Amino acid sequence: MQFLPIKRALLSVTDKSGLVDLAKFLVQNQVEIVSTGGTKRKLEENGIPVISVSEVTGFPEILGGRVKTLHPHIHAGVLADKDNPEHLKTLEQFKIKPFDLICVNLYNFAQAVEKSLDLRSAIEQIDIGGPTLLRAAAKNFHSLCVLPATKFYPEFMAELKKNNGQVSLDFRQKMAAFTFAMISEYDKMIADYIGEK
Repeated sequence: MQFLPIKRALLSVTDKSGLVDLAKFLVQNQVEIVSTGGTKRKLEENGIPVISVSEVTGFPEILGGRVKTLHPHIHAGVLADKDNPEHLKTLEQFKIKPFDLICVNLYNFAQAVEKSLDLRSAIEQIDIGGPTLLRAAAKNFHSLCVLPATKFYPEFMAELKKNNGQVSLDFRQKMAAFTFAMISEYDKMIADYIGEK
């Protein structure tokens, strides 16, 4: 798919800078927003309509927030190949709506390292759901757009304006490449930290 219409987004961010402006822009472009925990609260505080991930999954956030988005009703909507009729048929069969945009940034593990937290405390700052969503979205860049860092929000919004609410394949591929490189660095930092301890 050369140009992807953005109709449904999942926003789940640790760094909330630029979040409200991005979400308002999405709403102005008739995009449905699904969100988690603190991100959802921030959007609601700013009068932005948002659907809870728990509403989508039919399951509450559990284990102190360790498990929120790790669910087939989320990941099937992220990983479905929109050019594959079998995938679309499966979504329909299980009443799963596909996503078009995954905007996620990760728990700040570098901050945990800087604070010299003990190993048990530092481990709580290792993001699991975030990298999983980012990797899934980056893998499936032909069918959706991943937005892995706040610095790309202006470029993403410019893409939508320029292309009548759609995002080009070139931009999606660029975001996918950045995402895999970023997660690789994130994982290396964690491996180094745990190895040193």
